Amino acid sequence: MGSGILVFIEHEGGQPKKTAYELLTKANGLVGELGGAVSAVLVGSDQAADLGDYGASTVYTVTGSGFEAYTTEAWTTALAAVIDQADPAVVLAPASSSCKDFFPRLAARKNLGMASEVTDLSVQGGALVGARPVYAGKAIAHVAVNSSPALFTVRPNSFGAGTAVGGSANVVAVAADSGTVRTCVVEEIQTASDVVDLTEAERIVSGGRSLKSEENFQSVIVPLAASIGATPGASRAAVDAGYAPHSWQVGQTGKVVNPSLYIACGISGAIQHLAGMRTSKVIVAVNKDAEAPIFQHATYGIVEDLFDVCPALQKAFQDSL
Repeated sequence: MGSGILVFIEHEGGQPKKTAYELLTKANGLVGELGGAVSAVLVGSDQAADLGDYGASTVYTVTGSGFEAYTTEAWTTALAAVIDQADPAVVLAPASSSCKDFFPRLAARKNLGMASEVTDLSVQGGALVGARPVYAGKAIAHVAVNSSPALFTVRPNSFGAGTAVGGSANVVAVAADSGTVRTCVVEEIQTASDVVDLTEAERIVSGGRSLKSEENFQSVIVPLAASIGATPGASRAAVDAGYAPHSWQVGQTGKVVNPSLYIACGISGAIQHLAGMRTSKVIVAVNKDAEAPIFQHATYGIVEDLFDVCPALQKAFQDSL
């Protein structure tokens, strides 16, 4: 029976992503009740960065041939090797595209239980319990995992990142053989954007088909988002109509987001869209149709034409700076 919490650290070029600090902060808040220590694991990098400052007592690293770029097989092998050495009671990871890909395989290989896309974690009766939105966010299921370790993936922005508390981590290199890798990363192309990715954004401004054109997205949604440091998003209807790129799509068939603020402009609130943003902390809906389903889930609603409201909001935000 293991002890402590192991946090899987996603990074870009060796720099941990925001989710790393969110999970480490939450793990440190839970480990007092669960027992043990907080540790972290980096695959494809041996740079522990400031993980010790955020409470990781040990950082396990897996590097070498086969681990330079993400592949399902290599990452599964790497984390399985770290689990064998660290023997944690719980493993936490962000609900990112790569973790959604390889964590189920890890669970199957190690015969472990897994709860995916939880938005909260608490200790009940000595066990870690995750709160997981189900039925497109209409209900919350509380899930406990009986295996040791128990695997949990957590939606970004579910917890605050906290602040560095000082400290240093013991860095431990773990030897692992990537084995037969069936995929090959030929090239990675970074999108030319200075905004935060939708899945990690704390503020999002999304537009629907009511924007009527790509030009309107660029002249209405993008400036409004920029005025509050938000990331632009879109409904599937808007993406299908060619008004916005697929990378902006929020919803069941797009990206699941969990921002502090979500502004929906001209979005009716179809169940598929709600499934991707319903857990947002504050939802502001702008729609001239007072009967639009989005208003049933909005924290604040504005029943007006978005072409009048959005420029006014943009000006108000800019004037307040």
